Amino acid sequence: MTAVLAGKTAVITGSGRRKGLGEAIARRLAADGAAIVLSDIGRPVDAATPATMIGVQDELEAVAADLRAGGAAVSTLACDVRQWDQVTALARHAVDAHGGLDIWVNNAGIGYIMKPLLDVSPDDWTAVIDVNLTGAFYGLKAAAEVMIAQGRGGRIVNIASQAAKSGFPCAQAYTASKHGLVGLARSAAIELGAHAITVNNVCPNHVTTGLGAWQNDYFARRAGKSIAQYMAEMAARIPLGRPGLPEDTANAVAFLCSPSAAYITAESMNVSGGEEPH
Repeated sequence: MTAVLAGKTAVITGSGRRKGLGEAIARRLAADGAAIVLSDIGRPVDAATPATMIGVQDELEAVAADLRAGGAAVSTLACDVRQWDQVTALARHAVDAHGGLDIWVNNAGIGYIMKPLLDVSPDDWTAVIDVNLTGAFYGLKAAAEVMIAQGRGGRIVNIASQAAKSGFPCAQAYTASKHGLVGLARSAAIELGAHAITVNNVCPNHVTTGLGAWQNDYFARRAGKSIAQYMAEMAARIPLGRPGLPEDTANAVAFLCSPSAAYITAESMNVSGGEEPH
């Protein structure tokens, strides 16, 4: 690969878990020459952030060490994307540690609060919306403030979902939050275009990350099927014959951050093997 992002700095939220989308995105952007700021919540802070579902500090540092071993310039900072002051501190960290901020990827999300509609509590709803939608807005706003001050443009990419285009059972808050990212990108792109800042979404279908494995188990059990049967049925309805890989999403992000995508903004790109046509 050519270093098309040499001299650029990318912040990736929710990037503290091994084999997650955030790690794959970081690897790909680093391979393209970008300096990387990895970030995750770092520790459980409430009932919505159990240690088994988040990027804890030790794992975040391990991901960073792996990237550094490959030659990437990497720093880390814990950040709860629900907290505006922590998000602005993350943006400042990119400038202080690497000299600037050129790419912001809103990858942090809650995809593990899945319940039938009548079982969803107000706290469940709030937790998902606060991370998936409000957290993305905070990231977009904090990044835009720095990028505008720098005066050299920038790229903002939200990791949305197939659920940004279609509804799914047991995922009311998740689906609503991801649909919200479509409107957020469309509106922000209008205002930020004058500053040469593009705003786009990447919308993957199912990817078996650590979170994806939990979803496989949850939905297979609800359907009374084995995980193998559930996954076989999933693959059968995807035209390209398989669920997504973390690298599929990472490649789409890399394209949107590259010079080749300079004229693309306000879009929500499906990365679904043809499963999601909308």
